[in-house]
Amino acid sequence: MTTISAAPLQTLSDLEEGAAMTVADALKIILADSYAIYLKTKNFHWHVSGPYFRDYHLLLDEQAAEILAATDAIAERARKTGNTTIRSIGDIARHQTIKDNDAEFVSPQDMLAELRADNLRMVESFRRAKDVADKARDNATSGLIDTWTDEAERRAWFLFEISRQG
Repeated sequence: MTTISAAPLQTLSDLEEGAAMTVADALKIILADSYAIYLKTKNFHWHVSGPYFRDYHLLLDEQAAEILAATDAIAERARKTGNTTIRSIGDIARHQTIKDNDAEFVSPQDMLAELRADNLRMVESFRRAKDVADKARDNATSGLIDTWTDEAERRAWFLFEISRQG
């Protein structure tokens, strides 16, 4: 019987090893936060109530789908730099900076405000990661981060506008 031994995950990259690891570390935080904000957005989507239910419900579902769509690109970018990425819910919890919300009830206005603040925190994380990528001369990661920043700013804008009174 032949045994197949697992080879270490190694992807070739022209980035210097230390720089690639720093980029991967920044991407791990972004990925963990993306999953945290995705789950919170879905949680609020499932539990929103009130007179604007339909509008909020649809907006939160759209935003959750956009966030989830970005997770694959984030993880694959880390792999392309020759590194690994998160592996489990526990790994997400160890790296996330976005706080969970386990409250039994959150008012729709509080949901929108919390998600807006979380998206703006994501923008801050993206800017820090962009600085790291630029320092490493990782143009591909830097360019992707521009798109993710724009998407998070757009989500924050929509959450602000839909929550305005009057």
